[in-house]
Amino acid sequence: MLRAALIGFSSTGKTTLFQLMTSAHEAPRGRGDVTLGISRVPDARLDALTAMYNPRKHVPATVEFTDLAAAAHAASGAQALLDVAAYRNADALVHVVRAFRSPAVPHPSGTIDPARDVQAMEAELILADLGVAERRLERLEKDLKKTRSPELEKERDLLQRCRQALEDGTPLRALEITSDDVRRLRGFQLLSAKPLLLVINLDEADVPAIGSSVERAADQTGLGGLLAHAATGAVALCATIELEISRLEPADAAAFLGDLGLTESGLDRVIRASYDLLGYISFFTVGEDECRAWSIARGTSAQLAAGEIHSDIERGFIRAEVVPYDALVARGSMHACREHGEVRLEGKDYVVQDGDIINFRFAT
Repeated sequence: MLRAALIGFSSTGKTTLFQLMTSAHEAPRGRGDVTLGISRVPDARLDALTAMYNPRKHVPATVEFTDLAAAAHAASGAQALLDVAAYRNADALVHVVRAFRSPAVPHPSGTIDPARDVQAMEAELILADLGVAERRLERLEKDLKKTRSPELEKERDLLQRCRQALEDGTPLRALEITSDDVRRLRGFQLLSAKPLLLVINLDEADVPAIGSSVERAADQTGLGGLLAHAATGAVALCATIELEISRLEPADAAAFLGDLGLTESGLDRVIRASYDLLGYISFFTVGEDECRAWSIARGTSAQLAAGEIHSDIERGFIRAEVVPYDALVARGSMHACREHGEVRLEGKDYVVQDGDIINFRFAT
């Protein structure tokens, strides 16, 4: 399951977005309170497979969203913006950036300036990571005085690079490091190393002109340069309008979106952008009992993909029966795919492709 943590200053519409993404009706109750919500990942391919198999269960992939009661703006005090521990396990951070104008909801800094707010939040993430890196380096220096360890020396050298980048104001997601170094840093779960999705929360009056165009939204808000940063994506929407649309009947919702010049909902766009940012894909398992979508990182091997279903399947992996989604839909049945030689047997090192339909053979 993909895990995304919402961040943002107060009065940005962050909780409105959380309600949109998770159909939640309660906001975090106070500063430091954390709320978890689950969003189903829309996928027309799973819908088609469900229509084909008519299973007892239809199980889409899911995204877990975490919402933390908004911290005060950095300009109003020296308090940290995040309860860091609550966000350590997130795969990505979703920063809700205010671009809407509302005299009834004043901005804590007095003016609307999305670029300023993004940079201020980035500074908070960098500051939190700098503290983690410095504390670990202090411990490493003590340990290396007692005993020489090549692995600890590599970790020290890496963290010194990280500390220098952070002191220079560079988020760690922009640091070029090896796969081994990624592994070394994983345990620290550094915030500025996580991919960042900016959700530009538009003013209702700007939606007709901007629509869902990230480029137009970035030009209007001064965020164009920031979107060029590594591991950074963006979505433009008006959370208030999208929440209203989400509560309509499907036909009415589609008509409302059409009137605004939108082809898909904000929920769908945020989820798709999150998948693209993280390099996630979906594979499917199908049958009369259940049709289910599974989310994995692009480049995942068949054996590791099997572990997403159950650790026993990964451990006892023998081979995977694989058929592409397009082939199954075109033939109409797995039997027809077999007759045309379109069902392949793949080993544990096979790299799963987006849309693969897989049956795992394993030993118990």
